[in-house]
Amino acid sequence: QVQLVESGGGLVQAGGSLRLSCAASGRTSSDYIMGWFRQAPGKGQEFVTAISSSGGNTNYADAVKGRFTISRDNAKNTVYLQMNSLKTEDTAIYYCAAEWAPTDGTKATMSAQTCDYWGQGTQVTVSS
Repeated sequence: QVQLVESGGGLVQAGGSLRLSCAASGRTSSDYIMGWFRQAPGKGQEFVTAISSSGGNTNYADAVKGRFTISRDNAKNTVYLQMNSLKTEDTAIYYCAAEWAPTDGTKATMSAQTCDYWGQGTQVTVSS
């Protein structure tokens, strides 16, 4: 079992920055691909970004490329999402997710259907 707890959400003006954190407990997070999904009001869940278990590979949705950066610190069992140049359309609940991948340290793709664990979500609101 892995428990994921997100933090760092809040209200920010367009153009601003936020950093989300996801702390994992339970089994070691270094065996998992870690990622972020989001869900805006009235919309479906959307993939945002993922990072391989080794931390060497990353994958981003086109909507956030160049603005968001995912990173992880396996010693702290924590993954981060640095969000810069925020837009109003980034407003959503952001969910941390983990997918079991103990034998492939390079894989950085994940989908909502393949995730094994989810956090409770943290609200990000970007005002104009």
